[in-house]
Amino acid sequence: MSKSASASFSSKIGTYGLPLLAVLLFAFFSLKLPNTYPTASNLRAILSNQSIPALLALGAMIPIVTAKFDLSMGYALGLSHVVVMYLLVHSHISWVLICIIAVLGTACVGLVNGLLVEFAQIDSFIATLGTGSVLYAFSGWITHGGRIVPPVEGLPVGFTNLMNAKVAGFPISAFYILALVAVLVLVLEYLPAGRGLYVIGSNPRAAELIGIPKRRYVVLSFVSASAITGFAGCLLAAQQQIGNPSIGAEYLLPAFVGALLGSTTLRVGRANALGTLVAVAILAIGVSGIQQLGAEFWATPLFNGLTLLAAVGLAGYSARRRLKS
Repeated sequence: MSKSASASFSSKIGTYGLPLLAVLLFAFFSLKLPNTYPTASNLRAILSNQSIPALLALGAMIPIVTAKFDLSMGYALGLSHVVVMYLLVHSHISWVLICIIAVLGTACVGLVNGLLVEFAQIDSFIATLGTGSVLYAFSGWITHGGRIVPPVEGLPVGFTNLMNAKVAGFPISAFYILALVAVLVLVLEYLPAGRGLYVIGSNPRAAELIGIPKRRYVVLSFVSASAITGFAGCLLAAQQQIGNPSIGAEYLLPAFVGALLGSTTLRVGRANALGTLVAVAILAIGVSGIQQLGAEFWATPLFNGLTLLAAVGLAGYSARRRLKS
């Protein structure tokens, strides 16, 4: 095989390897579990159960485009869903307004993160880890360390339908994900703001020299990620229907696995929405299959952790190969 043919084959594997892996994983679990895995009910369950991790992965991807990380997302998710549950149980505010309050509140958290990173010049890891700890403290303060249980009559039907409703036989949460992917593809791939974010992520100094408002774009990336997290918190409250102050942190690892693994496919070496969607699909297929095979409880975090290590390694390799080419 010639050098050019080898390079072309390697490029195609890098670009389409993850979608192929998703197909192979699905085929493997379908053969192992023919009566339960390749069924419409299982597909609906996967779409419903993995919708919140998918939203968080897409949100986490936005700061990653600028080479920043938001480690407060899991805690912001927890606080958002706790605030929603608290207001639903202890106030007479409409659930629509409560959800708006939650989204705007978490967007303010993103604003604080962005200001700390860009104006206070604190590393994004440290800044967002610090704000995440503060958010976790607020969640505990609101709930007094306990859980918020809804009244006997339950939560408003309109609110619970944010997760329970179906469109064309599929969970409505799947359409939230598709809509968000469409918006992110449009912004990142076709609008000047998206191209500016990619320039900032690859060369911040060059971005400033050509007139891209680096600080504004980075702050907005954090605000956008947090607003998406706030919406995911509303969906989590509608799904769980109980306020648990410690639930958010467990969603952080799958979110970053999806966002980082997504940068190794389709647009290799660059965080991108379609790649993140494929990565989330792989995680969803793998986790569902592992659980149906009867694996121990620790198998899921093991799978996520190993996949994260593989994602970081592949992302670094893809970036180096892209620079060489």
